[in-house]
Formats: sequence, structure tokens, C-alpha cells
Amino acid sequence: MAQTFLEVPPELAQIQSALTDGLKRVERRFDEQLASDLLPVERLCGHIERYRGKMLRPSLVMLAGMACGSPARADEPVSDPHVTIAAVCEMIHMATLVHDDILDEAENRRRGRTVNHLYGNEAAVILGDYLIASAYHLCTTIGSLDAARLIGEVSMTLCGGELLQLHFRDDYTLDRRTYFEILDRKTAALIGVACHLGARLAGADEATQAALETFGRRMGVAFQVQDDLIDLLGTEAAAGKSVGKDLEKGKLTLPVLLHLEGLAPEQRGRFLGRLTSAGAVADEDDLQASREDARETAASLREEMLGSGAVRGARDHANRLVAEARQSLRGLAPSPAREMLDLMARAVVEREF
Repeated sequence: MAQTFLEVPPELAQIQSALTDGLKRVERRFDEQLASDLLPVERLCGHIERYRGKMLRPSLVMLAGMACGSPARADEPVSDPHVTIAAVCEMIHMATLVHDDILDEAENRRRGRTVNHLYGNEAAVILGDYLIASAYHLCTTIGSLDAARLIGEVSMTLCGGELLQLHFRDDYTLDRRTYFEILDRKTAALIGVACHLGARLAGADEATQAALETFGRRMGVAFQVQDDLIDLLGTEAAAGKSVGKDLEKGKLTLPVLLHLEGLAPEQRGRFLGRLTSAGAVADEDDLQASREDARETAASLREEMLGSGAVRGARDHANRLVAEARQSLRGLAPSPAREMLDLMARAVVEREF
């Protein structure tokens, strides 16, 4: 059973109940779409259930729809098209997780083994493609060309963001502008479209659709910055996935970029040298020793960034983005759904490490 995104106060119990019922319908729609008569495909798709977390994107589709209806309808079950689009967004998100685990060589996600670790990279690549194809097929069933176009566009945007990130993987000239471009395309775009389509399917006007997309995109970037912080400072037990990978792979995240901006050229060179060392690929015979060295170097770099204020700066930036996201909700009529959206935005930067 999927979890909702956060604990809610008693006054939002009705909207919480409607959301929980909606998420159950999304899970059924998701599973029905991926059902296959081929046992290997069925087995791999069944494993995807372990990737299912708090279902942020489906929740946003439904809450955006309810927030754009009258307050009297806010606690009623969501429409069938909303359930379908919520499942579509979750499928695309799952595909990105499967592909990200391959690129990150991750072994664990949601406290379970990743597809690539259990079945190999080849199966994981094709499974990610299968999920994207299934999502687009499901999207066409609601008969909305606009929805199909937006889902197609956001899928291209996600892939473009991934390719941009790969281009800069070992390029330490990456700057903040490009970093945020990658985050906006890889993470925020799909969250924004989830909110946009939730509003569109509820009959909201274009200004409201745009405001909700802005809400989703700001929230999405903040979510990823917080993910960077969790990878840097968190534990696997709290995060529910492998952590510490970014520094070990020499990846430039916001805390690293902020730290580098405050260094003199010579200091910057030394820091980047150590970061490169942490991300170096070892010879197979000395793999374990190399990993231990990388972890020690990453721990040293982490302490340096904590001392420089770079970590605090990244947290402050995430908080500013959440404040901007919440501002985008002010044009909506007061309702429990709007309050829930506001609560979810605040929860993005309150996730435990």
C-alpha cells in the first residue's frame, strides 16, 4: 500500500481520506496497465512495486484537481481521468528511478534491491523504456490530445535533462545555472505537469493552470536540492535508499557548487582534486580498498562543506523555493485541498535525514 506524502492535522482528515482512496485507485490502474502475459515482464513489473514511495506526483494530480473545484466537492472521490493521469505520472517517475539506478550503480532503493542489481543493466534499461511506453499508452485512453502532448513533451524534457547531466558528469566547469537547468528538467518538469494536468482536468482557467505548474516546478527543484542534502548528510535507514553516492562519484551538487564559489583558485583546485579522487574508478583487483578510500575522502569533503556554510546555503535556497511555491497557491480559493498542497510544499524541506 502506498503511503501518503505526510502526516496531516485532524482538520484535513476528510481530504486525507479522499486522497487515500484516490491513491488506491491509482495503484490499481497502474498495476492493470502493466499486467503482462509474459512471465519475465510480469516479474520485473512486480518488482517495481518496491519502488513505490509516498506517491508525490499522483497526490499532486489529484489535489490540484480538487483545489480547482468548489470547496463543497473537495472531499469527494477524484475523477477517473485524474486517476489515470496520476498513474501516468507515477509510471514516468518510476522509469526515471530505474534508469537513475543504472547510472548511479545503486544497489538499494526503498530499502530493497534495485532492478539493475538483481537483474542486470540490460533488463533495467528495457524495463524503464517499457514503463514510459506504457505511460503514454495509458494517457491516450482519456481522449485528451492536450494531456497526451504534455506527457510527450515532459518525457522528452526529462530525457534531455538526463543527457545534459551526463554531458557534465565529469566536467567541473558546471555552474549553478546549468545545475538548476538539469534539476528543472529532470525533476521539476514532471511535478509541474502533474499539477498542471490536475488543474486542467478540473476545468481550471489557463492562469490557474500556470500558477499550479509554477507551484509544482518550484517545489520540484526544492525537492531535489533536499535530496542532494539527504545524500550528503543522511543515513540509508532514514532515506530508504543508497546515500553518499554523490561525493563518492565526484558529482557536483548545490552544496559543492556553493562551497567552490567561496574558494580561492588554489583552494578550488585542491578541493576539485580530492573530489576527482573520490570519484575515480578503481582497478578491479583493488576495488574494495578504493571504495574505502573514496568514502574517507567524501567524509572529509563533507566536513569542509559543513564548516564553510555551503550546506546551510543550500538549505536556505530550498526554503526560498518552497516559499515561492506556496506564494503560487494564493490565487486559489480557500479549501482543504489548497491547505494540503501548502502543507506538502512545507514538508519537502522537512524530510528527515
